[in-house]
Amino acid sequence: MDVIIIEDEATAIEKLTMMLANIDPTIQVICSLESVKESVEWLGKNPAPELAFVDVQLADDTSFEIFKQVNIQFPVIFTTAYDQYIMESFEYNSIDYLLKPIQEDRLKKALTKVKKLETHFLQHKFNQIFEKEINKKDAYKKRFLVKKGIDYVSVNISEIAYFLTVHKIVFLIDKEGKKYIIDKTLTDLEKELNPANFFRANRKYLVNIEAIDKFKSDNGKIALSLNPDPKDEVTVSKENAPNFKSWIEG
Repeated sequence: MDVIIIEDEATAIEKLTMMLANIDPTIQVICSLESVKESVEWLGKNPAPELAFVDVQLADDTSFEIFKQVNIQFPVIFTTAYDQYIMESFEYNSIDYLLKPIQEDRLKKALTKVKKLETHFLQHKFNQIFEKEINKKDAYKKRFLVKKGIDYVSVNISEIAYFLTVHKIVFLIDKEGKKYIIDKTLTDLEKELNPANFFRANRKYLVNIEAIDKFKSDNGKIALSLNPDPKDEVTVSKENAPNFKSWIEG
């Protein structure tokens, strides 16, 4: 774990560093900072640490001024000889508040708390990423409005075999072979469809993975057999063949 110490007393820095090494040799004190100004400058230029030990009273101001100037995204353990700042400290990512002189058993408990919360935050971060991906999938089109004669009908994504363009007119072909005109370009459709399910085979075809019966290599190109049969040669170019193979493998 990479930590920083923000403290203006050299003896306090040395003592805390030694105690951390005794408790957990994997903890690395990567930097010690003595003032609000120095801390703001360092935090603005360097990657965030995993944890900071911060004295409340620094030479040029209280350390709370650091948090007003820098967006802190890492946990903080405050260290001070004064207990009147406890409530205020919890406004600034505070995990714990250690009164000086710091006792090693109290420091151990604070570090244990950090590790427990780290596990919690990692799970929370995973949940956020997972939720984001789910929401992204939910953002893809579920159905399309297409022309049927002079009327419009709705076609679900699950019913679509592929899209093709002929003379700048785009058609939706469903799994039964029915053809509908759709007022979108293939480029527009690519953005609205889940790329896990649909692949742009070439300039004319955007195909659903479920519509591909089989395929074969043909001098570097890939020839697709689609269902329903478009009565047309559908090939993926040599340049696009590696992308197709990666896509079809999932």
